Amino acid sequence: MNDTTSTLTDTLFLYDRSGRRYASTDRRWRGEDGSPLALSPVPGPAPDRIDTSERSLWRYQSAIPVSPRHRVSLGEGFTPMPPLDWDGLRVHFKLEWFNPTSSFKDRGVTVMISHLRGQGEARVLEDSSGNGGSSVAAYAAAAGMDAKIIVPAATSAAKILQARAYGARIELVAGTREEVSDEAIRQSEQIFYASHNWHPYFLQGTKTIAYEMWESLGFRAPDNVVLVAGAGSNVLGCDIGFGELLEAGRIDRLPRLLVGQPEHWAAIADTVNGIDPRSRGPRVPTIAEGASIAAPVRHPEAVEAIRRSGGAAVAVTEDQIHLAVRKLASRGLYAEPTSGVAAAALDHFLADGTIGPGETTVVVLTGAGLKSAEAMATVFDGGAPDGRSRT
Repeated sequence: MNDTTSTLTDTLFLYDRSGRRYASTDRRWRGEDGSPLALSPVPGPAPDRIDTSERSLWRYQSAIPVSPRHRVSLGEGFTPMPPLDWDGLRVHFKLEWFNPTSSFKDRGVTVMISHLRGQGEARVLEDSSGNGGSSVAAYAAAAGMDAKIIVPAATSAAKILQARAYGARIELVAGTREEVSDEAIRQSEQIFYASHNWHPYFLQGTKTIAYEMWESLGFRAPDNVVLVAGAGSNVLGCDIGFGELLEAGRIDRLPRLLVGQPEHWAAIADTVNGIDPRSRGPRVPTIAEGASIAAPVRHPEAVEAIRRSGGAAVAVTEDQIHLAVRKLASRGLYAEPTSGVAAAALDHFLADGTIGPGETTVVVLTGAGLKSAEAMATVFDGGAPDGRSRT
């Protein structure tokens, strides 16, 4: 371990919601109180500490609390952020499908698996609706670990195939996403639970998306970051990353986190807006399967992150998601429907004046449409890219 990483790790600790502290190297994935763990703040990177020869998120090694000796990397991060015209405004789109498994999940998984490799783990368990499982399977393979992925039976066949291709053992579980998670927690008694929703080091990877926005914008924070939230790991990653930059004096304000969720899976947005989720009636499936999480593990933390940034949240309809996916495609962006939730949220926040002209806005597109072939077919069957019906 190099001197910088050793010193950084020595000063950090894990803590749960009750405030109880644990060593940063403690082999656990949740607190004694049953709540998710967080890592104490890490100093944000200085521009002159960025390793510009490293074309991955590990260019920020000085702010990633994992020894480079244990690094498991496939070249993740450092994704493009092109500015495009969106209804006459210049908007940046962060294209996270340029990650190795075509999803933003690789950011968190590379750091989590590197940490677990350093702890000597040989087998890992994950539960996922698709992208998270594919990512854990890939990085476990790269690390020489065995992986078991518990997957909802309704998950996209392409995503299941991808995880299986990496050599992971797949177990399909009928029922809700929460029932799948419950089954994983039961099995965690026998195999280490490397959950992207629970493990604190996953967020130490997702925070690097904030660093990249900051660096790409000339070491400035954007005014707005528009995100889709399922479990909220990108919301929390931005909160952590930009918070570390603010504390270190690298930026003078937090960007507003503007969040979209599918209307029947909007636990975070409903809480932000003071809406009783029960008023929406029974849950119905959404084409944005990656965001169909009824009870996010870090729900209160995600809500607080949005409020701390001065941000906002909105529930979007299925029709709005379909239209947004087509609108993205008409600009050359083939994003999966879960990403379409962020684009639908962008339209909402532009229409209501939350995002004003002249502001710098970044929209995070979390995954590629190629990973959701069946869902994409339903979006484009009989519809033009701009949302108008074909004649």
